[in-house]
Amino acid sequence: MRTFTTRGEIRYMSKKVRIGIDVGGTFTDAVIIDNETFEVMAKAKIPTTHNAKEGVAKGIMEVINIVLAENNILPEDVVFIAHGTTQATNALLEGDVAKIGIIGMGKGIEAERVKGETNIDHIELSPNKYLYTCHRFIDSNSVKEKNVEEKIKELQEEGAEVIVASESYSVDNPENEIFVNQIAMKNNMYATGGYEISQLYGLRARTRTAIVNGALIPKMMETANMTEKSVKEANIKKPLMIMRCDGGVMTVEEVRKRPILTMLSGLAAGVAGALMYEKVSDGIFFEVGGTSTDISVIKDGKVMIKNSQVGGHKLYLKSLDVRTLGIAGGSMIVVENNKIIDVGPRSAHIAEKEYEIFAKTEEINDCRIEYISPKPQDKCNYVVISNKENSFALTLAGAANILGYVPEGDYAKGNLEAGEKAWKILAKEVNLSVEEAARQVMNIAINKVKSIVEELISEYQLNRSITRLVGGGGSAAIITPYLSEAMGVKFKIAKNAPYISTIGVALALVREQIERSVINPNEQDIKRIRMDVLEAVVKSGANPDTVEISVEVDAQKNILRAIASGATELRTRDLTSQKKSHEQLVNIVNQATGVSKESIELIGKAGRWNVFKATSIDKKLFGIMKKKKELIRVLDDEGIIRLQKDKAKVLCCTKRELFNCFSSFIDDNTIFSDVGAQVPKLFLLFNQKLIDLSGIITKEQVLSLTNLEIELLDEENKIIVVATQEI
Repeated sequence: MRTFTTRGEIRYMSKKVRIGIDVGGTFTDAVIIDNETFEVMAKAKIPTTHNAKEGVAKGIMEVINIVLAENNILPEDVVFIAHGTTQATNALLEGDVAKIGIIGMGKGIEAERVKGETNIDHIELSPNKYLYTCHRFIDSNSVKEKNVEEKIKELQEEGAEVIVASESYSVDNPENEIFVNQIAMKNNMYATGGYEISQLYGLRARTRTAIVNGALIPKMMETANMTEKSVKEANIKKPLMIMRCDGGVMTVEEVRKRPILTMLSGLAAGVAGALMYEKVSDGIFFEVGGTSTDISVIKDGKVMIKNSQVGGHKLYLKSLDVRTLGIAGGSMIVVENNKIIDVGPRSAHIAEKEYEIFAKTEEINDCRIEYISPKPQDKCNYVVISNKENSFALTLAGAANILGYVPEGDYAKGNLEAGEKAWKILAKEVNLSVEEAARQVMNIAINKVKSIVEELISEYQLNRSITRLVGGGGSAAIITPYLSEAMGVKFKIAKNAPYISTIGVALALVREQIERSVINPNEQDIKRIRMDVLEAVVKSGANPDTVEISVEVDAQKNILRAIASGATELRTRDLTSQKKSHEQLVNIVNQATGVSKESIELIGKAGRWNVFKATSIDKKLFGIMKKKKELIRVLDDEGIIRLQKDKAKVLCCTKRELFNCFSSFIDDNTIFSDVGAQVPKLFLLFNQKLIDLSGIITKEQVLSLTNLEIELLDEENKIIVVATQEI
């Protein structure tokens, strides 16, 4: 915010900003981001207000006021505000959920099956924490107001706080579920139906998902109302958005209906930051804290998601695929029989100890080694050093600092003199030098991380040559550089790494997903699901002009899936002002591939998209054998690599020409075998859009969806198609 004066008055030159708030277990963080440049303008951190009368909403209100006041931001300059929260996840872990009354509905010979599949028993959320249920059944032909009210009253008498209506085949016709919900709300009860959460067949899983959703409604309604009120009291006109578990955001109104979508949203925020702020195309993202590291995958510029589970039971809920490991900056060292045998899972935080690497040098004087049990159930083999006044944990952060992996100015950079002094005590105990002890600790810890990363690379069939390790969180430098060395994979530490989750909240897109049970979907099925997901994402707060939709077909499970994402408003800044020159784009491809500039050529240009081919020649057997590789990299005008394939074919044409050559282009890149035709994974690029068709499995479906995407383009509009068989 800049100021200028006119006739003695101070006036403010408006700068549009985005605010992201991340409500963690210990701190509530906020960032202000310039809406044009995406630069972080300001940060704030306050303790999370768990025990306040208003709950975490009080901290949200406080942190909003702090960042606005300290940075002279006017409420009308806020164009986007969102927060991520662990509240739904914590509620499930702690059993702080409502009791559910289920009304199952079915008819005819299926009635008994429906009665059993909707009668979901108590769900164990965590050890000795349960989500309790009670159940009634109504024949679908008898769903009348009197009958429904009787059942609701019976469920209320059993302690039900929320009604879940679940009928067989309600995904085709939810009329009865809607009717039951209306009667419940008329009787002052919260209510939800299976049709609101999922459009997939599978009554038991759909009912279970609706139960978890319903159990969260009262708690999340209370918080949603208070947080929304906080934003209004700050005079911010833009609606408050809430982080979803798949990395997108949605309106508070949608949270009131589907609070289950905020489950695990805290984990999603960090990778959303890497995706939006760091523009990662293909990588493994690490959110490294003090106690644990969350590891997730980005492929083709998208986060990888999977079905969530609660109490060991599958839900019809897609969330970020995150692997959490008890290795992080504060991980303590385990010693037995004068040998280092393990690192973690307990951390200095759990043991309520300070880090040795952040101690003052004099505080380490006269320390001796001690063995403790961080928790009563733990073995007494975790190492600390203590004197009369102080006690410090020996940590992974200390090892990384000692070995020189944490650069100056990094959030995790500590007092090296104190660290080495502390580690001399450990080194003597295990008969090693300080460096040998630190190296041994790092190897044990990083091998655990490496094991999970290798598993993810294999599971998602990532191309190691183009995959990057991206470190986020306050302890990013403790894990990422060492792992990079161990795996031979390049790495980067995210800019503003300690605030990457909060940045992810501030930059997240509105996202919606619809899944339907459809056998061999036709053009009408695809059109319908595209139209419905567009309507859903706009309803959740996206500007329709910014929405991008991808459609996937899962032939094995007969699932048709549509995913839509869009911004809350059009970015009005002139994108051309930040265009990179051709030479700058070539330099970026050179740095990304290692191929000489002379072997890099621009082979396609459409809208904001630039397609480069980098030709490399691998020589073997003293140069006798040569193998040529043509690497394809798609960059936007700002120089961000948005798609990278090491084996691909490219078609550049106009819309008019595409109709004549697209079919044969698909055939030329299709693999035909005894099991059938394997259509290539296809990407369309034109204007501002990159359309991902990689989830479509038949040529007919590809042609149908392509027609839908380009039908409004001019005949001479340039289009680029990238085809690959890479998974």
